[in-house]
Amino acid sequence: MSELQQKIQQTLELQRQFFQSGKTRDISFRLQQLRSLRQAVMDYEDKITEALYQDLHKSRFESYATEIGFVLEEISLMIRNLRRWARPQRRPTPLTAFSGHSYILHEPYGNVLIISPWNYPFQLLFAPLVGAIAAGNTAVLKSSPYSANTSEVMAEIIEKTFDPQYIALFQGHRDVNQALLSEPFDFIFFTGSPNTGRVVMNYASRNLTPVVLELGGKSPTIVDQDANLKLAAKSIVFGKLTNAGQTCIAPDYLFVHHRVKDELLKLIVQYIEEFYGHDQRQTEHYPRIINKQNVERLAQYLQCGQVYYGGGYDVEDRYFQPTILTDVNTDCDVMKYEIFGPILPVMEFEDIDEVINFVVSRPKPLAFYYFTRSRRKARYVLSRTTSGGASINDTLMHFVNPRIPFGGVGNSGMGRYHGWYSFEAFSNKRSVYHKNLWIDLPVRYPPANKWKEKIVKILLK
Repeated sequence: MSELQQKIQQTLELQRQFFQSGKTRDISFRLQQLRSLRQAVMDYEDKITEALYQDLHKSRFESYATEIGFVLEEISLMIRNLRRWARPQRRPTPLTAFSGHSYILHEPYGNVLIISPWNYPFQLLFAPLVGAIAAGNTAVLKSSPYSANTSEVMAEIIEKTFDPQYIALFQGHRDVNQALLSEPFDFIFFTGSPNTGRVVMNYASRNLTPVVLELGGKSPTIVDQDANLKLAAKSIVFGKLTNAGQTCIAPDYLFVHHRVKDELLKLIVQYIEEFYGHDQRQTEHYPRIINKQNVERLAQYLQCGQVYYGGGYDVEDRYFQPTILTDVNTDCDVMKYEIFGPILPVMEFEDIDEVINFVVSRPKPLAFYYFTRSRRKARYVLSRTTSGGASINDTLMHFVNPRIPFGGVGNSGMGRYHGWYSFEAFSNKRSVYHKNLWIDLPVRYPPANKWKEKIVKILLK
């Protein structure tokens, strides 16, 4: 057995013992841990911000809005509501069992594993952790090696805030992932690519471990001829260029009605330069690509169409300019794979059903964006398509509301989280029937007779 595997097994055994002690089932204990986590995040805000700048060139504003502030809001929501959410939930009981009452207990799974990606390295590790703590679990965390500076800061936060028998963080590459996934966790929460999600699910199946998979895919954006074009352009630039397009719910490709295509593209360019300047490389507000390999990968996509705007890049600086591609070949790689970068392929359409047929013929996306002034059109398009989530006349914003669930469907994932849905995701929903002792109807017991059959038929109609 390797030293790594031995350390993982020792950590897991300590966490199993700690969980079996029953301490994490105490709501007051969970609230105390959430408050400790909140204080630690606030204490480390400057270090987290600096690490995110080093890894992804994120500005202070973007780091707080998309990572630190998001996690703090999630913690605060959980603290305010946890006692109410954790109460047994009464449910109606049928006449066949009227001598008792029924309820649901949300109990912790036990020892959970959370694996996070590099694109939002802080948010996508700590937001699920909030749900795991609130539900009463112990947790093993695995951060991404590609966002190494943020991983180091997160490891420091976890080490100083929690005992490893309760919460522990491992760093490293795929060998660490494989070693962790080989262990029999009670629940796995994974955020990453669909291909890696399949690997995680394969490992989980060996122990029949329940999973939440937050994956990705090619999220379509559609601008109809009656759309508010200024709003559409502004929202598309915001959604596409946040984190330089390295967002699982970024608008991946754009369909625009041919009558408004030229005007929309001019407005998109206008807002790119309004937000980030004429030379986006010079502003501190425009992020970098995570590594040189991904810059080279994105550069290959430039061959899939005509560069309408942008196209510049610097491998050494990890810089890739906001880019619009027109005359796109739909059989090219840019339309086959999730772009995960600041390239926007643009296609035009005449009839909305053309776009609907295109979208539904491909794997189900994580997000879906449609711009129109017509509620009727919006309802029609939503009824004919599917996705993990959707925003009408905006991008990304369905993700930021902690009171609605976030997650994928099909190729883009399974399971939901944020707010109440995080608490639910990390909880086993235990159904309980509690029989009263004052009566016990004989109708259900053998031997059967005619009057018992009549009563059963009446009760079970």
